[in-house]
Amino acid sequence: MKMMGSQAVMESLVQAGVKIVFGYPGGAIMPIYDALYDYQDKIKHVLVRHEQGAAHAAEGYARACGKPGVCFATSGPGATNLVTGIADAMLDSVPIVCITGQVTSALIGSDAFQEADVIGVTTPITKWNYQIIKAAEIPEVLAKAFHIATTGRPGPVVIDITKDAQFGRLDFFYPKKVTIASYNPNLFPHPKQIELAAELLNNAKRPYVLFGHGVLIAKAEKELRTLIEKGGLPAAATLHGISALPADHPLYVGFLGMHGNYGPNVLSNKADVVLAVGMRFDDRVTGRLKDYLPRAKIIHIDIDPAELNKNVKTYIPIVADAKIALQELTQKIKKNHHRPWLAEFRKCDQLEMTKVIKNESYPRAGQIKMAEVITMLSEKTKGRAIIVVDVGQHQMVAARYYKPVLADSFITSGGMGTMGFALPAGMGAKFAAPEREVIVVCGDGGFQMNIQELATIAQEQIPLKIIILNNSYLGMVRQWQELFFNKRYSSTRLQNPDFIQIAKGFYIKGEKVQDRSDLSLALSRLIKAKTPYLLEIMVEKEGNVFPMVPSGASVEEIRLE
Repeated sequence: MKMMGSQAVMESLVQAGVKIVFGYPGGAIMPIYDALYDYQDKIKHVLVRHEQGAAHAAEGYARACGKPGVCFATSGPGATNLVTGIADAMLDSVPIVCITGQVTSALIGSDAFQEADVIGVTTPITKWNYQIIKAAEIPEVLAKAFHIATTGRPGPVVIDITKDAQFGRLDFFYPKKVTIASYNPNLFPHPKQIELAAELLNNAKRPYVLFGHGVLIAKAEKELRTLIEKGGLPAAATLHGISALPADHPLYVGFLGMHGNYGPNVLSNKADVVLAVGMRFDDRVTGRLKDYLPRAKIIHIDIDPAELNKNVKTYIPIVADAKIALQELTQKIKKNHHRPWLAEFRKCDQLEMTKVIKNESYPRAGQIKMAEVITMLSEKTKGRAIIVVDVGQHQMVAARYYKPVLADSFITSGGMGTMGFALPAGMGAKFAAPEREVIVVCGDGGFQMNIQELATIAQEQIPLKIIILNNSYLGMVRQWQELFFNKRYSSTRLQNPDFIQIAKGFYIKGEKVQDRSDLSLALSRLIKAKTPYLLEIMVEKEGNVFPMVPSGASVEEIRLE
């Protein structure tokens, strides 16, 4: 078929199975938007109010359904506004394809109006990027973009298309199969490594499984569950691993990390064999590295060989897809139980319940606490909603107290820790999973970073539920200032606007809760709403999140208060 480059972009997206694009038009991408006009019956376009919102919405979409998210932006500031979302997707292994317009090829390097070196800017934060200057390249390059973004360890890809390439003509052919000689992710584990790993687990006295986002990416939730049940293996989740195992599973021992559960942290260094699956031993998990897992022989399964031995010395490295590796490992391990070892975790649970959880989740007096809101939300949704969480104290509280029972139910910004992530990501998640309840949980600080996306929610009538946990502070920074900077609260107090009136200005219903007696019914109204709904909850101003592993400390030095 003979067509223009801009039409070839749209046709390539159709061939790639794309159903939705998040974007914002501008001069250098206008030919593509003109072509989009004729594809409205095949591809839905969501007009965000800021390009950062487009990138995060694409992330939320990908996280909720596993398919690549797609976003459009124009050249110069449009493209650079995507950068935070692209970097976020890179650190959290999220497949997104970002298509940016660029000035005509003759003007590149001339400091033309709205010109930016998008390739140079995004090279460190993408899995792959490419600049198209000839229309004939479009189908093959876009096919390659989707292949790279979604295979192996997923990640963001940026395709920058000059305006003359969009106007140029070509004979359209979209390749059904992509082969890249230098790019062949290994999916299958080495049989000998699997045998050695099984032998270690079969002989272990205190085995421990740490699972991360890679389990969800590989759709290996069933395989993880089968393995731990056969081996009687206690298992803990990283922040991104939350929901890969139901929170009520008898072998699930909690959430790892700086503000994770007490047992999974303090008992890490007592394990003799650790099986790490699809996680990267982030510093928020390990604490002080030289004192982390001193007694353990570590089996590390990851599709990205660069993660093996990067932070923690691995005894048995296994480069493979998590689903396949877990299937093969399960066949080799023996039926077992480790009840005394598991009982140590449960003893820690009781201590954490007494010292922290009971007072946080079910307070009888004082200001509303974040933990009681999340606990009540978890109970009312029965852990079946997708919650999309921003960054800060409320993020750690949500990770600790929301109890998901379905996979892909906890979406947040982990590696980058991007405030402003949740509102646009929640939009994307709702488009990806319209049949599921999607609830955004924000702090008052992060909410204001992409507050403009309320306009997108209103225009599209996205039935998204939004909770603002308002403590009038940048809460996590304030907590550190209290604990480590002698309560010198420098630039962390917020004078906030009237969020309910702002929501009303966007034609979104909302209400404000200040009294504990109103909380339960307000949450019920939020959940039952059929249209977008915002619930602002005034919470304890100077509350802290515990347990906490202080920065630079060992996981054994975790504080309960």
